[in-house]
This record gives sequence, structure tokens and C-alpha cells, in this order.
Amino acid sequence: MKRWVGLSVALLILTGCSSNDAAPVKEPKEQMVAKELNTPWAMECVDDTFYITERPGHIVKIEDGKVTRQNITLSEPLATASEAGLLGFVLAPDFATSNTAYAYYTYESTEGQFNRIVALSYNQKAWREKKILLDKIPSGTYHHGGRLKIGPDNKLYATAGDASEPDNAQDKKQLAGKILRLNLDGSVPADNPETDSYVYSYGHRNPQGLVWLGKTLYASEHGNSAHDEINRIEAGKNYGWPVIEGTEEKQGMETPLFTSGNDTTWAPSGMAASGDKLYVAALRGTAIIEFDLKTKKQRKIVSDVGRIRDVMLVDHTLYFITNNRDGRGTPQEDDDRLMKTTIAD
Repeated sequence: MKRWVGLSVALLILTGCSSNDAAPVKEPKEQMVAKELNTPWAMECVDDTFYITERPGHIVKIEDGKVTRQNITLSEPLATASEAGLLGFVLAPDFATSNTAYAYYTYESTEGQFNRIVALSYNQKAWREKKILLDKIPSGTYHHGGRLKIGPDNKLYATAGDASEPDNAQDKKQLAGKILRLNLDGSVPADNPETDSYVYSYGHRNPQGLVWLGKTLYASEHGNSAHDEINRIEAGKNYGWPVIEGTEEKQGMETPLFTSGNDTTWAPSGMAASGDKLYVAALRGTAIIEFDLKTKKQRKIVSDVGRIRDVMLVDHTLYFITNNRDGRGTPQEDDDRLMKTTIAD
């Protein structure tokens, strides 16, 4: 077992996290909530407490004005490959009583490098892997995917990249290049598109964001040399990679709702949603981009803090985490940061 040693960290605090729908952003003013995070990847918020994963292997907890970088004990050592490590994280619906959460991480073993989805137990001070739900999701040099979300159907959804092998995305026997759907105990849902398969949709290159508006699922995806995508996800559908990309069309394959085109790269990651709008964290795009599903227009609503990895709506506030210390950004002295901007009524 590998234990990751945690330290307290000096951060600025603001809490409050009862999620509700919000109106569109108007003239946002960003404020820092916490600083000096170490390559944060995913965040959760419940009962006025934030939990933020850091890729090197910690979970930062912010509660009642106190901030702690907590230990996490995993059954395999985290991989140190580019884009890898402790990635997706989501609290169980009954977290208040079960102290259970779910995580997605990249690890190294004698058999190679893989991704896995696990259940974690929490004792108020530290986290421990207690059960493997899905193992040996392919993991290459890049494109690990990693986002975890629990849908309105109470199923666990995960994004899996193509593991730097494009053909994986079209092979439905492979877990790579897919959006996966699990029961919370790790079993295959009976109503998945194919019997005994975790695959919910396929033909993905490196999806990193998931969000629902009502019962409709949307995903963000990194394209190849631009051609980033925002897709509406439907069970069993093929999203084209590597056969088509961007606005290209082919029978039996889906074309995205939005694409960055031939010359622009967003590198989209975490997502939030409200009304007819999607809010998407962009890494290379160094922004939060608002996509209007009704008008089909898009605009940047935050664009002066560098790379942004994840975003979430809490009441009328949009929270987001920067990712300038991931080896590809230009970090400021207090990076990485948890920040917020106000959403208008």
C-alpha cells in the first residue's frame, strides 16, 4: 500500500455550497477563494465543505474556515506520466452517512500503466481505497480521460481517453475512448446499450467534462490539433473519433453541437450547466467558455487567470480551479487557485 503524506496548506477561504440553477454571467469579477493548490483536477462541494483532488495524490478539504491537505491511501502507486495521477472525484449521494466517495486514478504496476475507478472511505482525517469498481482502463502516454460524475439516474459515469491509441475509440471491446456507465457497486447496469458492457458511448478521443441539463447529458472533448468538441451524449452512439472530427459527417456517427474549428484549441475540461447554457473550463483556451444551446453562440466569461481545469455552480456563484502548475502553464506565485465569479440573478 502506498500512503501519500499530507500537509496543511495556507489558503484563503470562502465556503457555501448548496447547488441551485443560476442565471447567465454578467460582467464577472473573479475573486480568489483558496491558493497554493498543487495541480488540482476535480472538486466537489457538500454542506458548505469543498473537496479538491490534486494530481500528485492528495485531497484538499475546506471546512468552516479551515483548510487541510489530506492523505489518501491507494492500493497501487500513482503514475507520474503526463496528465496522469489522481483525477476524477465524486461524493456518494449518501456521503453524510456512508463516508464514501469515488475516484479515478492512473497507476503503475508490474503489468503496466492503467486507470481504475475505486470507492474510497473517509474517516474525517484521511481517505483510503476500499474497493476497486473497474480496473485496467487503458492508459497511454496521454489521454487518460478521468472525469467522474453521478447522473440523475444514480449511475456513475466516467470519461476514458483513447490512451494515445486512436483505434481504441472505435473498438467497443476496449474501455478506452469511451464514456462508461456503472452501478455504484461497480456492476454493469442492466439498461446499458450492450449486455455486460460498461460502454455508454464510444468514438471519443479524450473527453474530460460531463454535465446534465435535466436528463440530457453533455460532454467536452479534446480534439486533435484543434477540433475540440461539445457533444450531446446519447446511449450507444458513436462520436466519430478517429474517423471524423470537427464538422465532418458520416452516417452512423455524431457531429458535435460546438467545435473549436481548425485553428482554435480550447482543450475543454470540467463543465457546469444552467438553463440553456453550458459553462466549460478551458485549459489551452485559458478561459471559462459559455455555450448557449438556444442561440448556438459562445463567449468567454473568464479569461485572465490562465488554464482552468474544473468549474461548478453553487447557488449563484461559479467556482473554478486553475491549472497553471500542470507543466503547461505559466504559474503565478499563488497558483494554483480556487476562484469564484458571481452569476447574475
